[in-house]
Amino acid sequence: MASPTAPSLRVGNCSGFYGDRFSAMREMLGGGELDVLTGDYLAELTMLILAKDRAKDASTGYAKTFLRQMEECMGMALDRGVRIVVNAGGVNPAGLVQALQHIADSLGLTPSIAYLNGDDVTSRSEELGLGSPLSANAYLGGFGIASCLAAGADIVVTGRVTDASLVAGPAIHHFGWGRESFNELAGATVAGHVIECGTQATGGNLSFFREIPDLMRPGFPIVEIEADGSSVVTKNPGTGGAVTVDTVTAQLLYEVTDARYAGPDVTTRLDSIVLSQEAQDRVRISGVRGEAPPPELKVSLNSIGGVRNEVSVILTGLDIEAKADLVRRQVEDALPARPRELSWELARTDRIDSPTEELASARLTVVARDDDREKVGRKFSNSVIEIALGTVPGFHTTAPPSAGSTYGVFTPGYITQEDVDHTAVLPDGKRIPIAAPEVTTDLVPAHTDHRAADDGGDAASSHPDYWGPMRRLPLGTIAGARSGDKGPNANIGVWVRDEAAFDWLAEALTIEQLRRMLPECADLEVTRTVLPNLHAVNFVLAGILGEGVAYNARFDPQAKALGEWLRSRTIDIPELVVRI
Repeated sequence: MASPTAPSLRVGNCSGFYGDRFSAMREMLGGGELDVLTGDYLAELTMLILAKDRAKDASTGYAKTFLRQMEECMGMALDRGVRIVVNAGGVNPAGLVQALQHIADSLGLTPSIAYLNGDDVTSRSEELGLGSPLSANAYLGGFGIASCLAAGADIVVTGRVTDASLVAGPAIHHFGWGRESFNELAGATVAGHVIECGTQATGGNLSFFREIPDLMRPGFPIVEIEADGSSVVTKNPGTGGAVTVDTVTAQLLYEVTDARYAGPDVTTRLDSIVLSQEAQDRVRISGVRGEAPPPELKVSLNSIGGVRNEVSVILTGLDIEAKADLVRRQVEDALPARPRELSWELARTDRIDSPTEELASARLTVVARDDDREKVGRKFSNSVIEIALGTVPGFHTTAPPSAGSTYGVFTPGYITQEDVDHTAVLPDGKRIPIAAPEVTTDLVPAHTDHRAADDGGDAASSHPDYWGPMRRLPLGTIAGARSGDKGPNANIGVWVRDEAAFDWLAEALTIEQLRRMLPECADLEVTRTVLPNLHAVNFVLAGILGEGVAYNARFDPQAKALGEWLRSRTIDIPELVVRI
């Protein structure tokens, strides 16, 4: 049972991705009191990179930057009693533990190191109905981490756990929560989701970045978790950035689907979250409700999709469309063999009467994909170069011919919770099996889109008497947005700052309105969820990223700027909610 008198647990983050600020671990350990320091090093693309590393050298497959950070900071963490919990093990947690032990020996240190096994189901992927991927890793929960900490581990290394489990696991251990402490688990999951991406919770990538007084080096976030699962998001004093309701809201809307946020330990109701600015750089999260987790675990499946090559041609001045058409026809005629996939994109960045040549130019890009390297290698790129002197005036490319490179394909898979051998490998080598949850509930989408009907009309403009005078302005005049990738899909979360603006947003920004504002989405399946507590609406755009991030399906392959594009588009906004 959880102890209601247990002191709060102070958990920090020092990495939001593989390649984040190297000095963050040292800064966080030296910046203030912490109980646990977490680091998130994994993403869908990272799993592919690490799987390719392991395929070349079986002793690798983990985040090497974490090793270098620990070489510098292991002694500091041990001296200060801060426990380290990271998913830097990637596709080879045991290999990372061996490397950590070597560093500890060289430094004369004796940390207790534990790790998790069981997420890697690659060897059983066919029998589990997952095909034959390069790697197959199930998203595990926090109870294995809790067992490692209960055994006295100073450092806990995981492979593919959910990002939020890095925070939920220590909270489970600290407060003694059980499998059915759903509200508490949900609260910790929300806290983990807020800090998992590091400085995105302290002003990084914020739509209203100009309001943050110091973004030169934002401080990394900290959550103070309480026994009931509520928490406060903060950061170390004197560090850059800020913690506000906006910065926390933005991160809560990052890479989510509908109001039910499913995980291996709990399904969190995002529509139950209540945020309040408790003090400067302190935002309280309360009211979070949880439900039983689904009986299935998501599996990250990464495969080699083939070979990809691209060439970009610069078209300058007049007759851009005609120039692009001629280049396209000439290149396709010159190809010795047509690739399986051949796509063209013309980016009209040109302007008439431009003061610079670059502003007078457009970019025409051709992308080829095939299983046969010959079809998309030098023969393909040479076909573009060979027309150079017999094509449009001013023809030139952005790079010399290349041989192309392999690309990955991400596919989400699902297996039952019982299909994984979730195991905590303790510092003394003892192996503790982590049982699957006994209580589960089939995941059903939360139908929270009750504020407006998607009838194809612009709902706001159909109520002029209610809203009064309107102004045609960019949506970002009053709204923030955060977007990101979810396998082949992308999400865009849009929020405003007060109830009146939210009433308008929920009514006006329908699925059909979104399709009009973002023509790339016109033919996509789009779903919408309304989150009144956050003054937000969230959209999921199915298939916009092709076969995942590594597929490079579009100009912004991870959909990181999709929300900012939406904010730049104009819509009729009532004057009564405009703050300019």
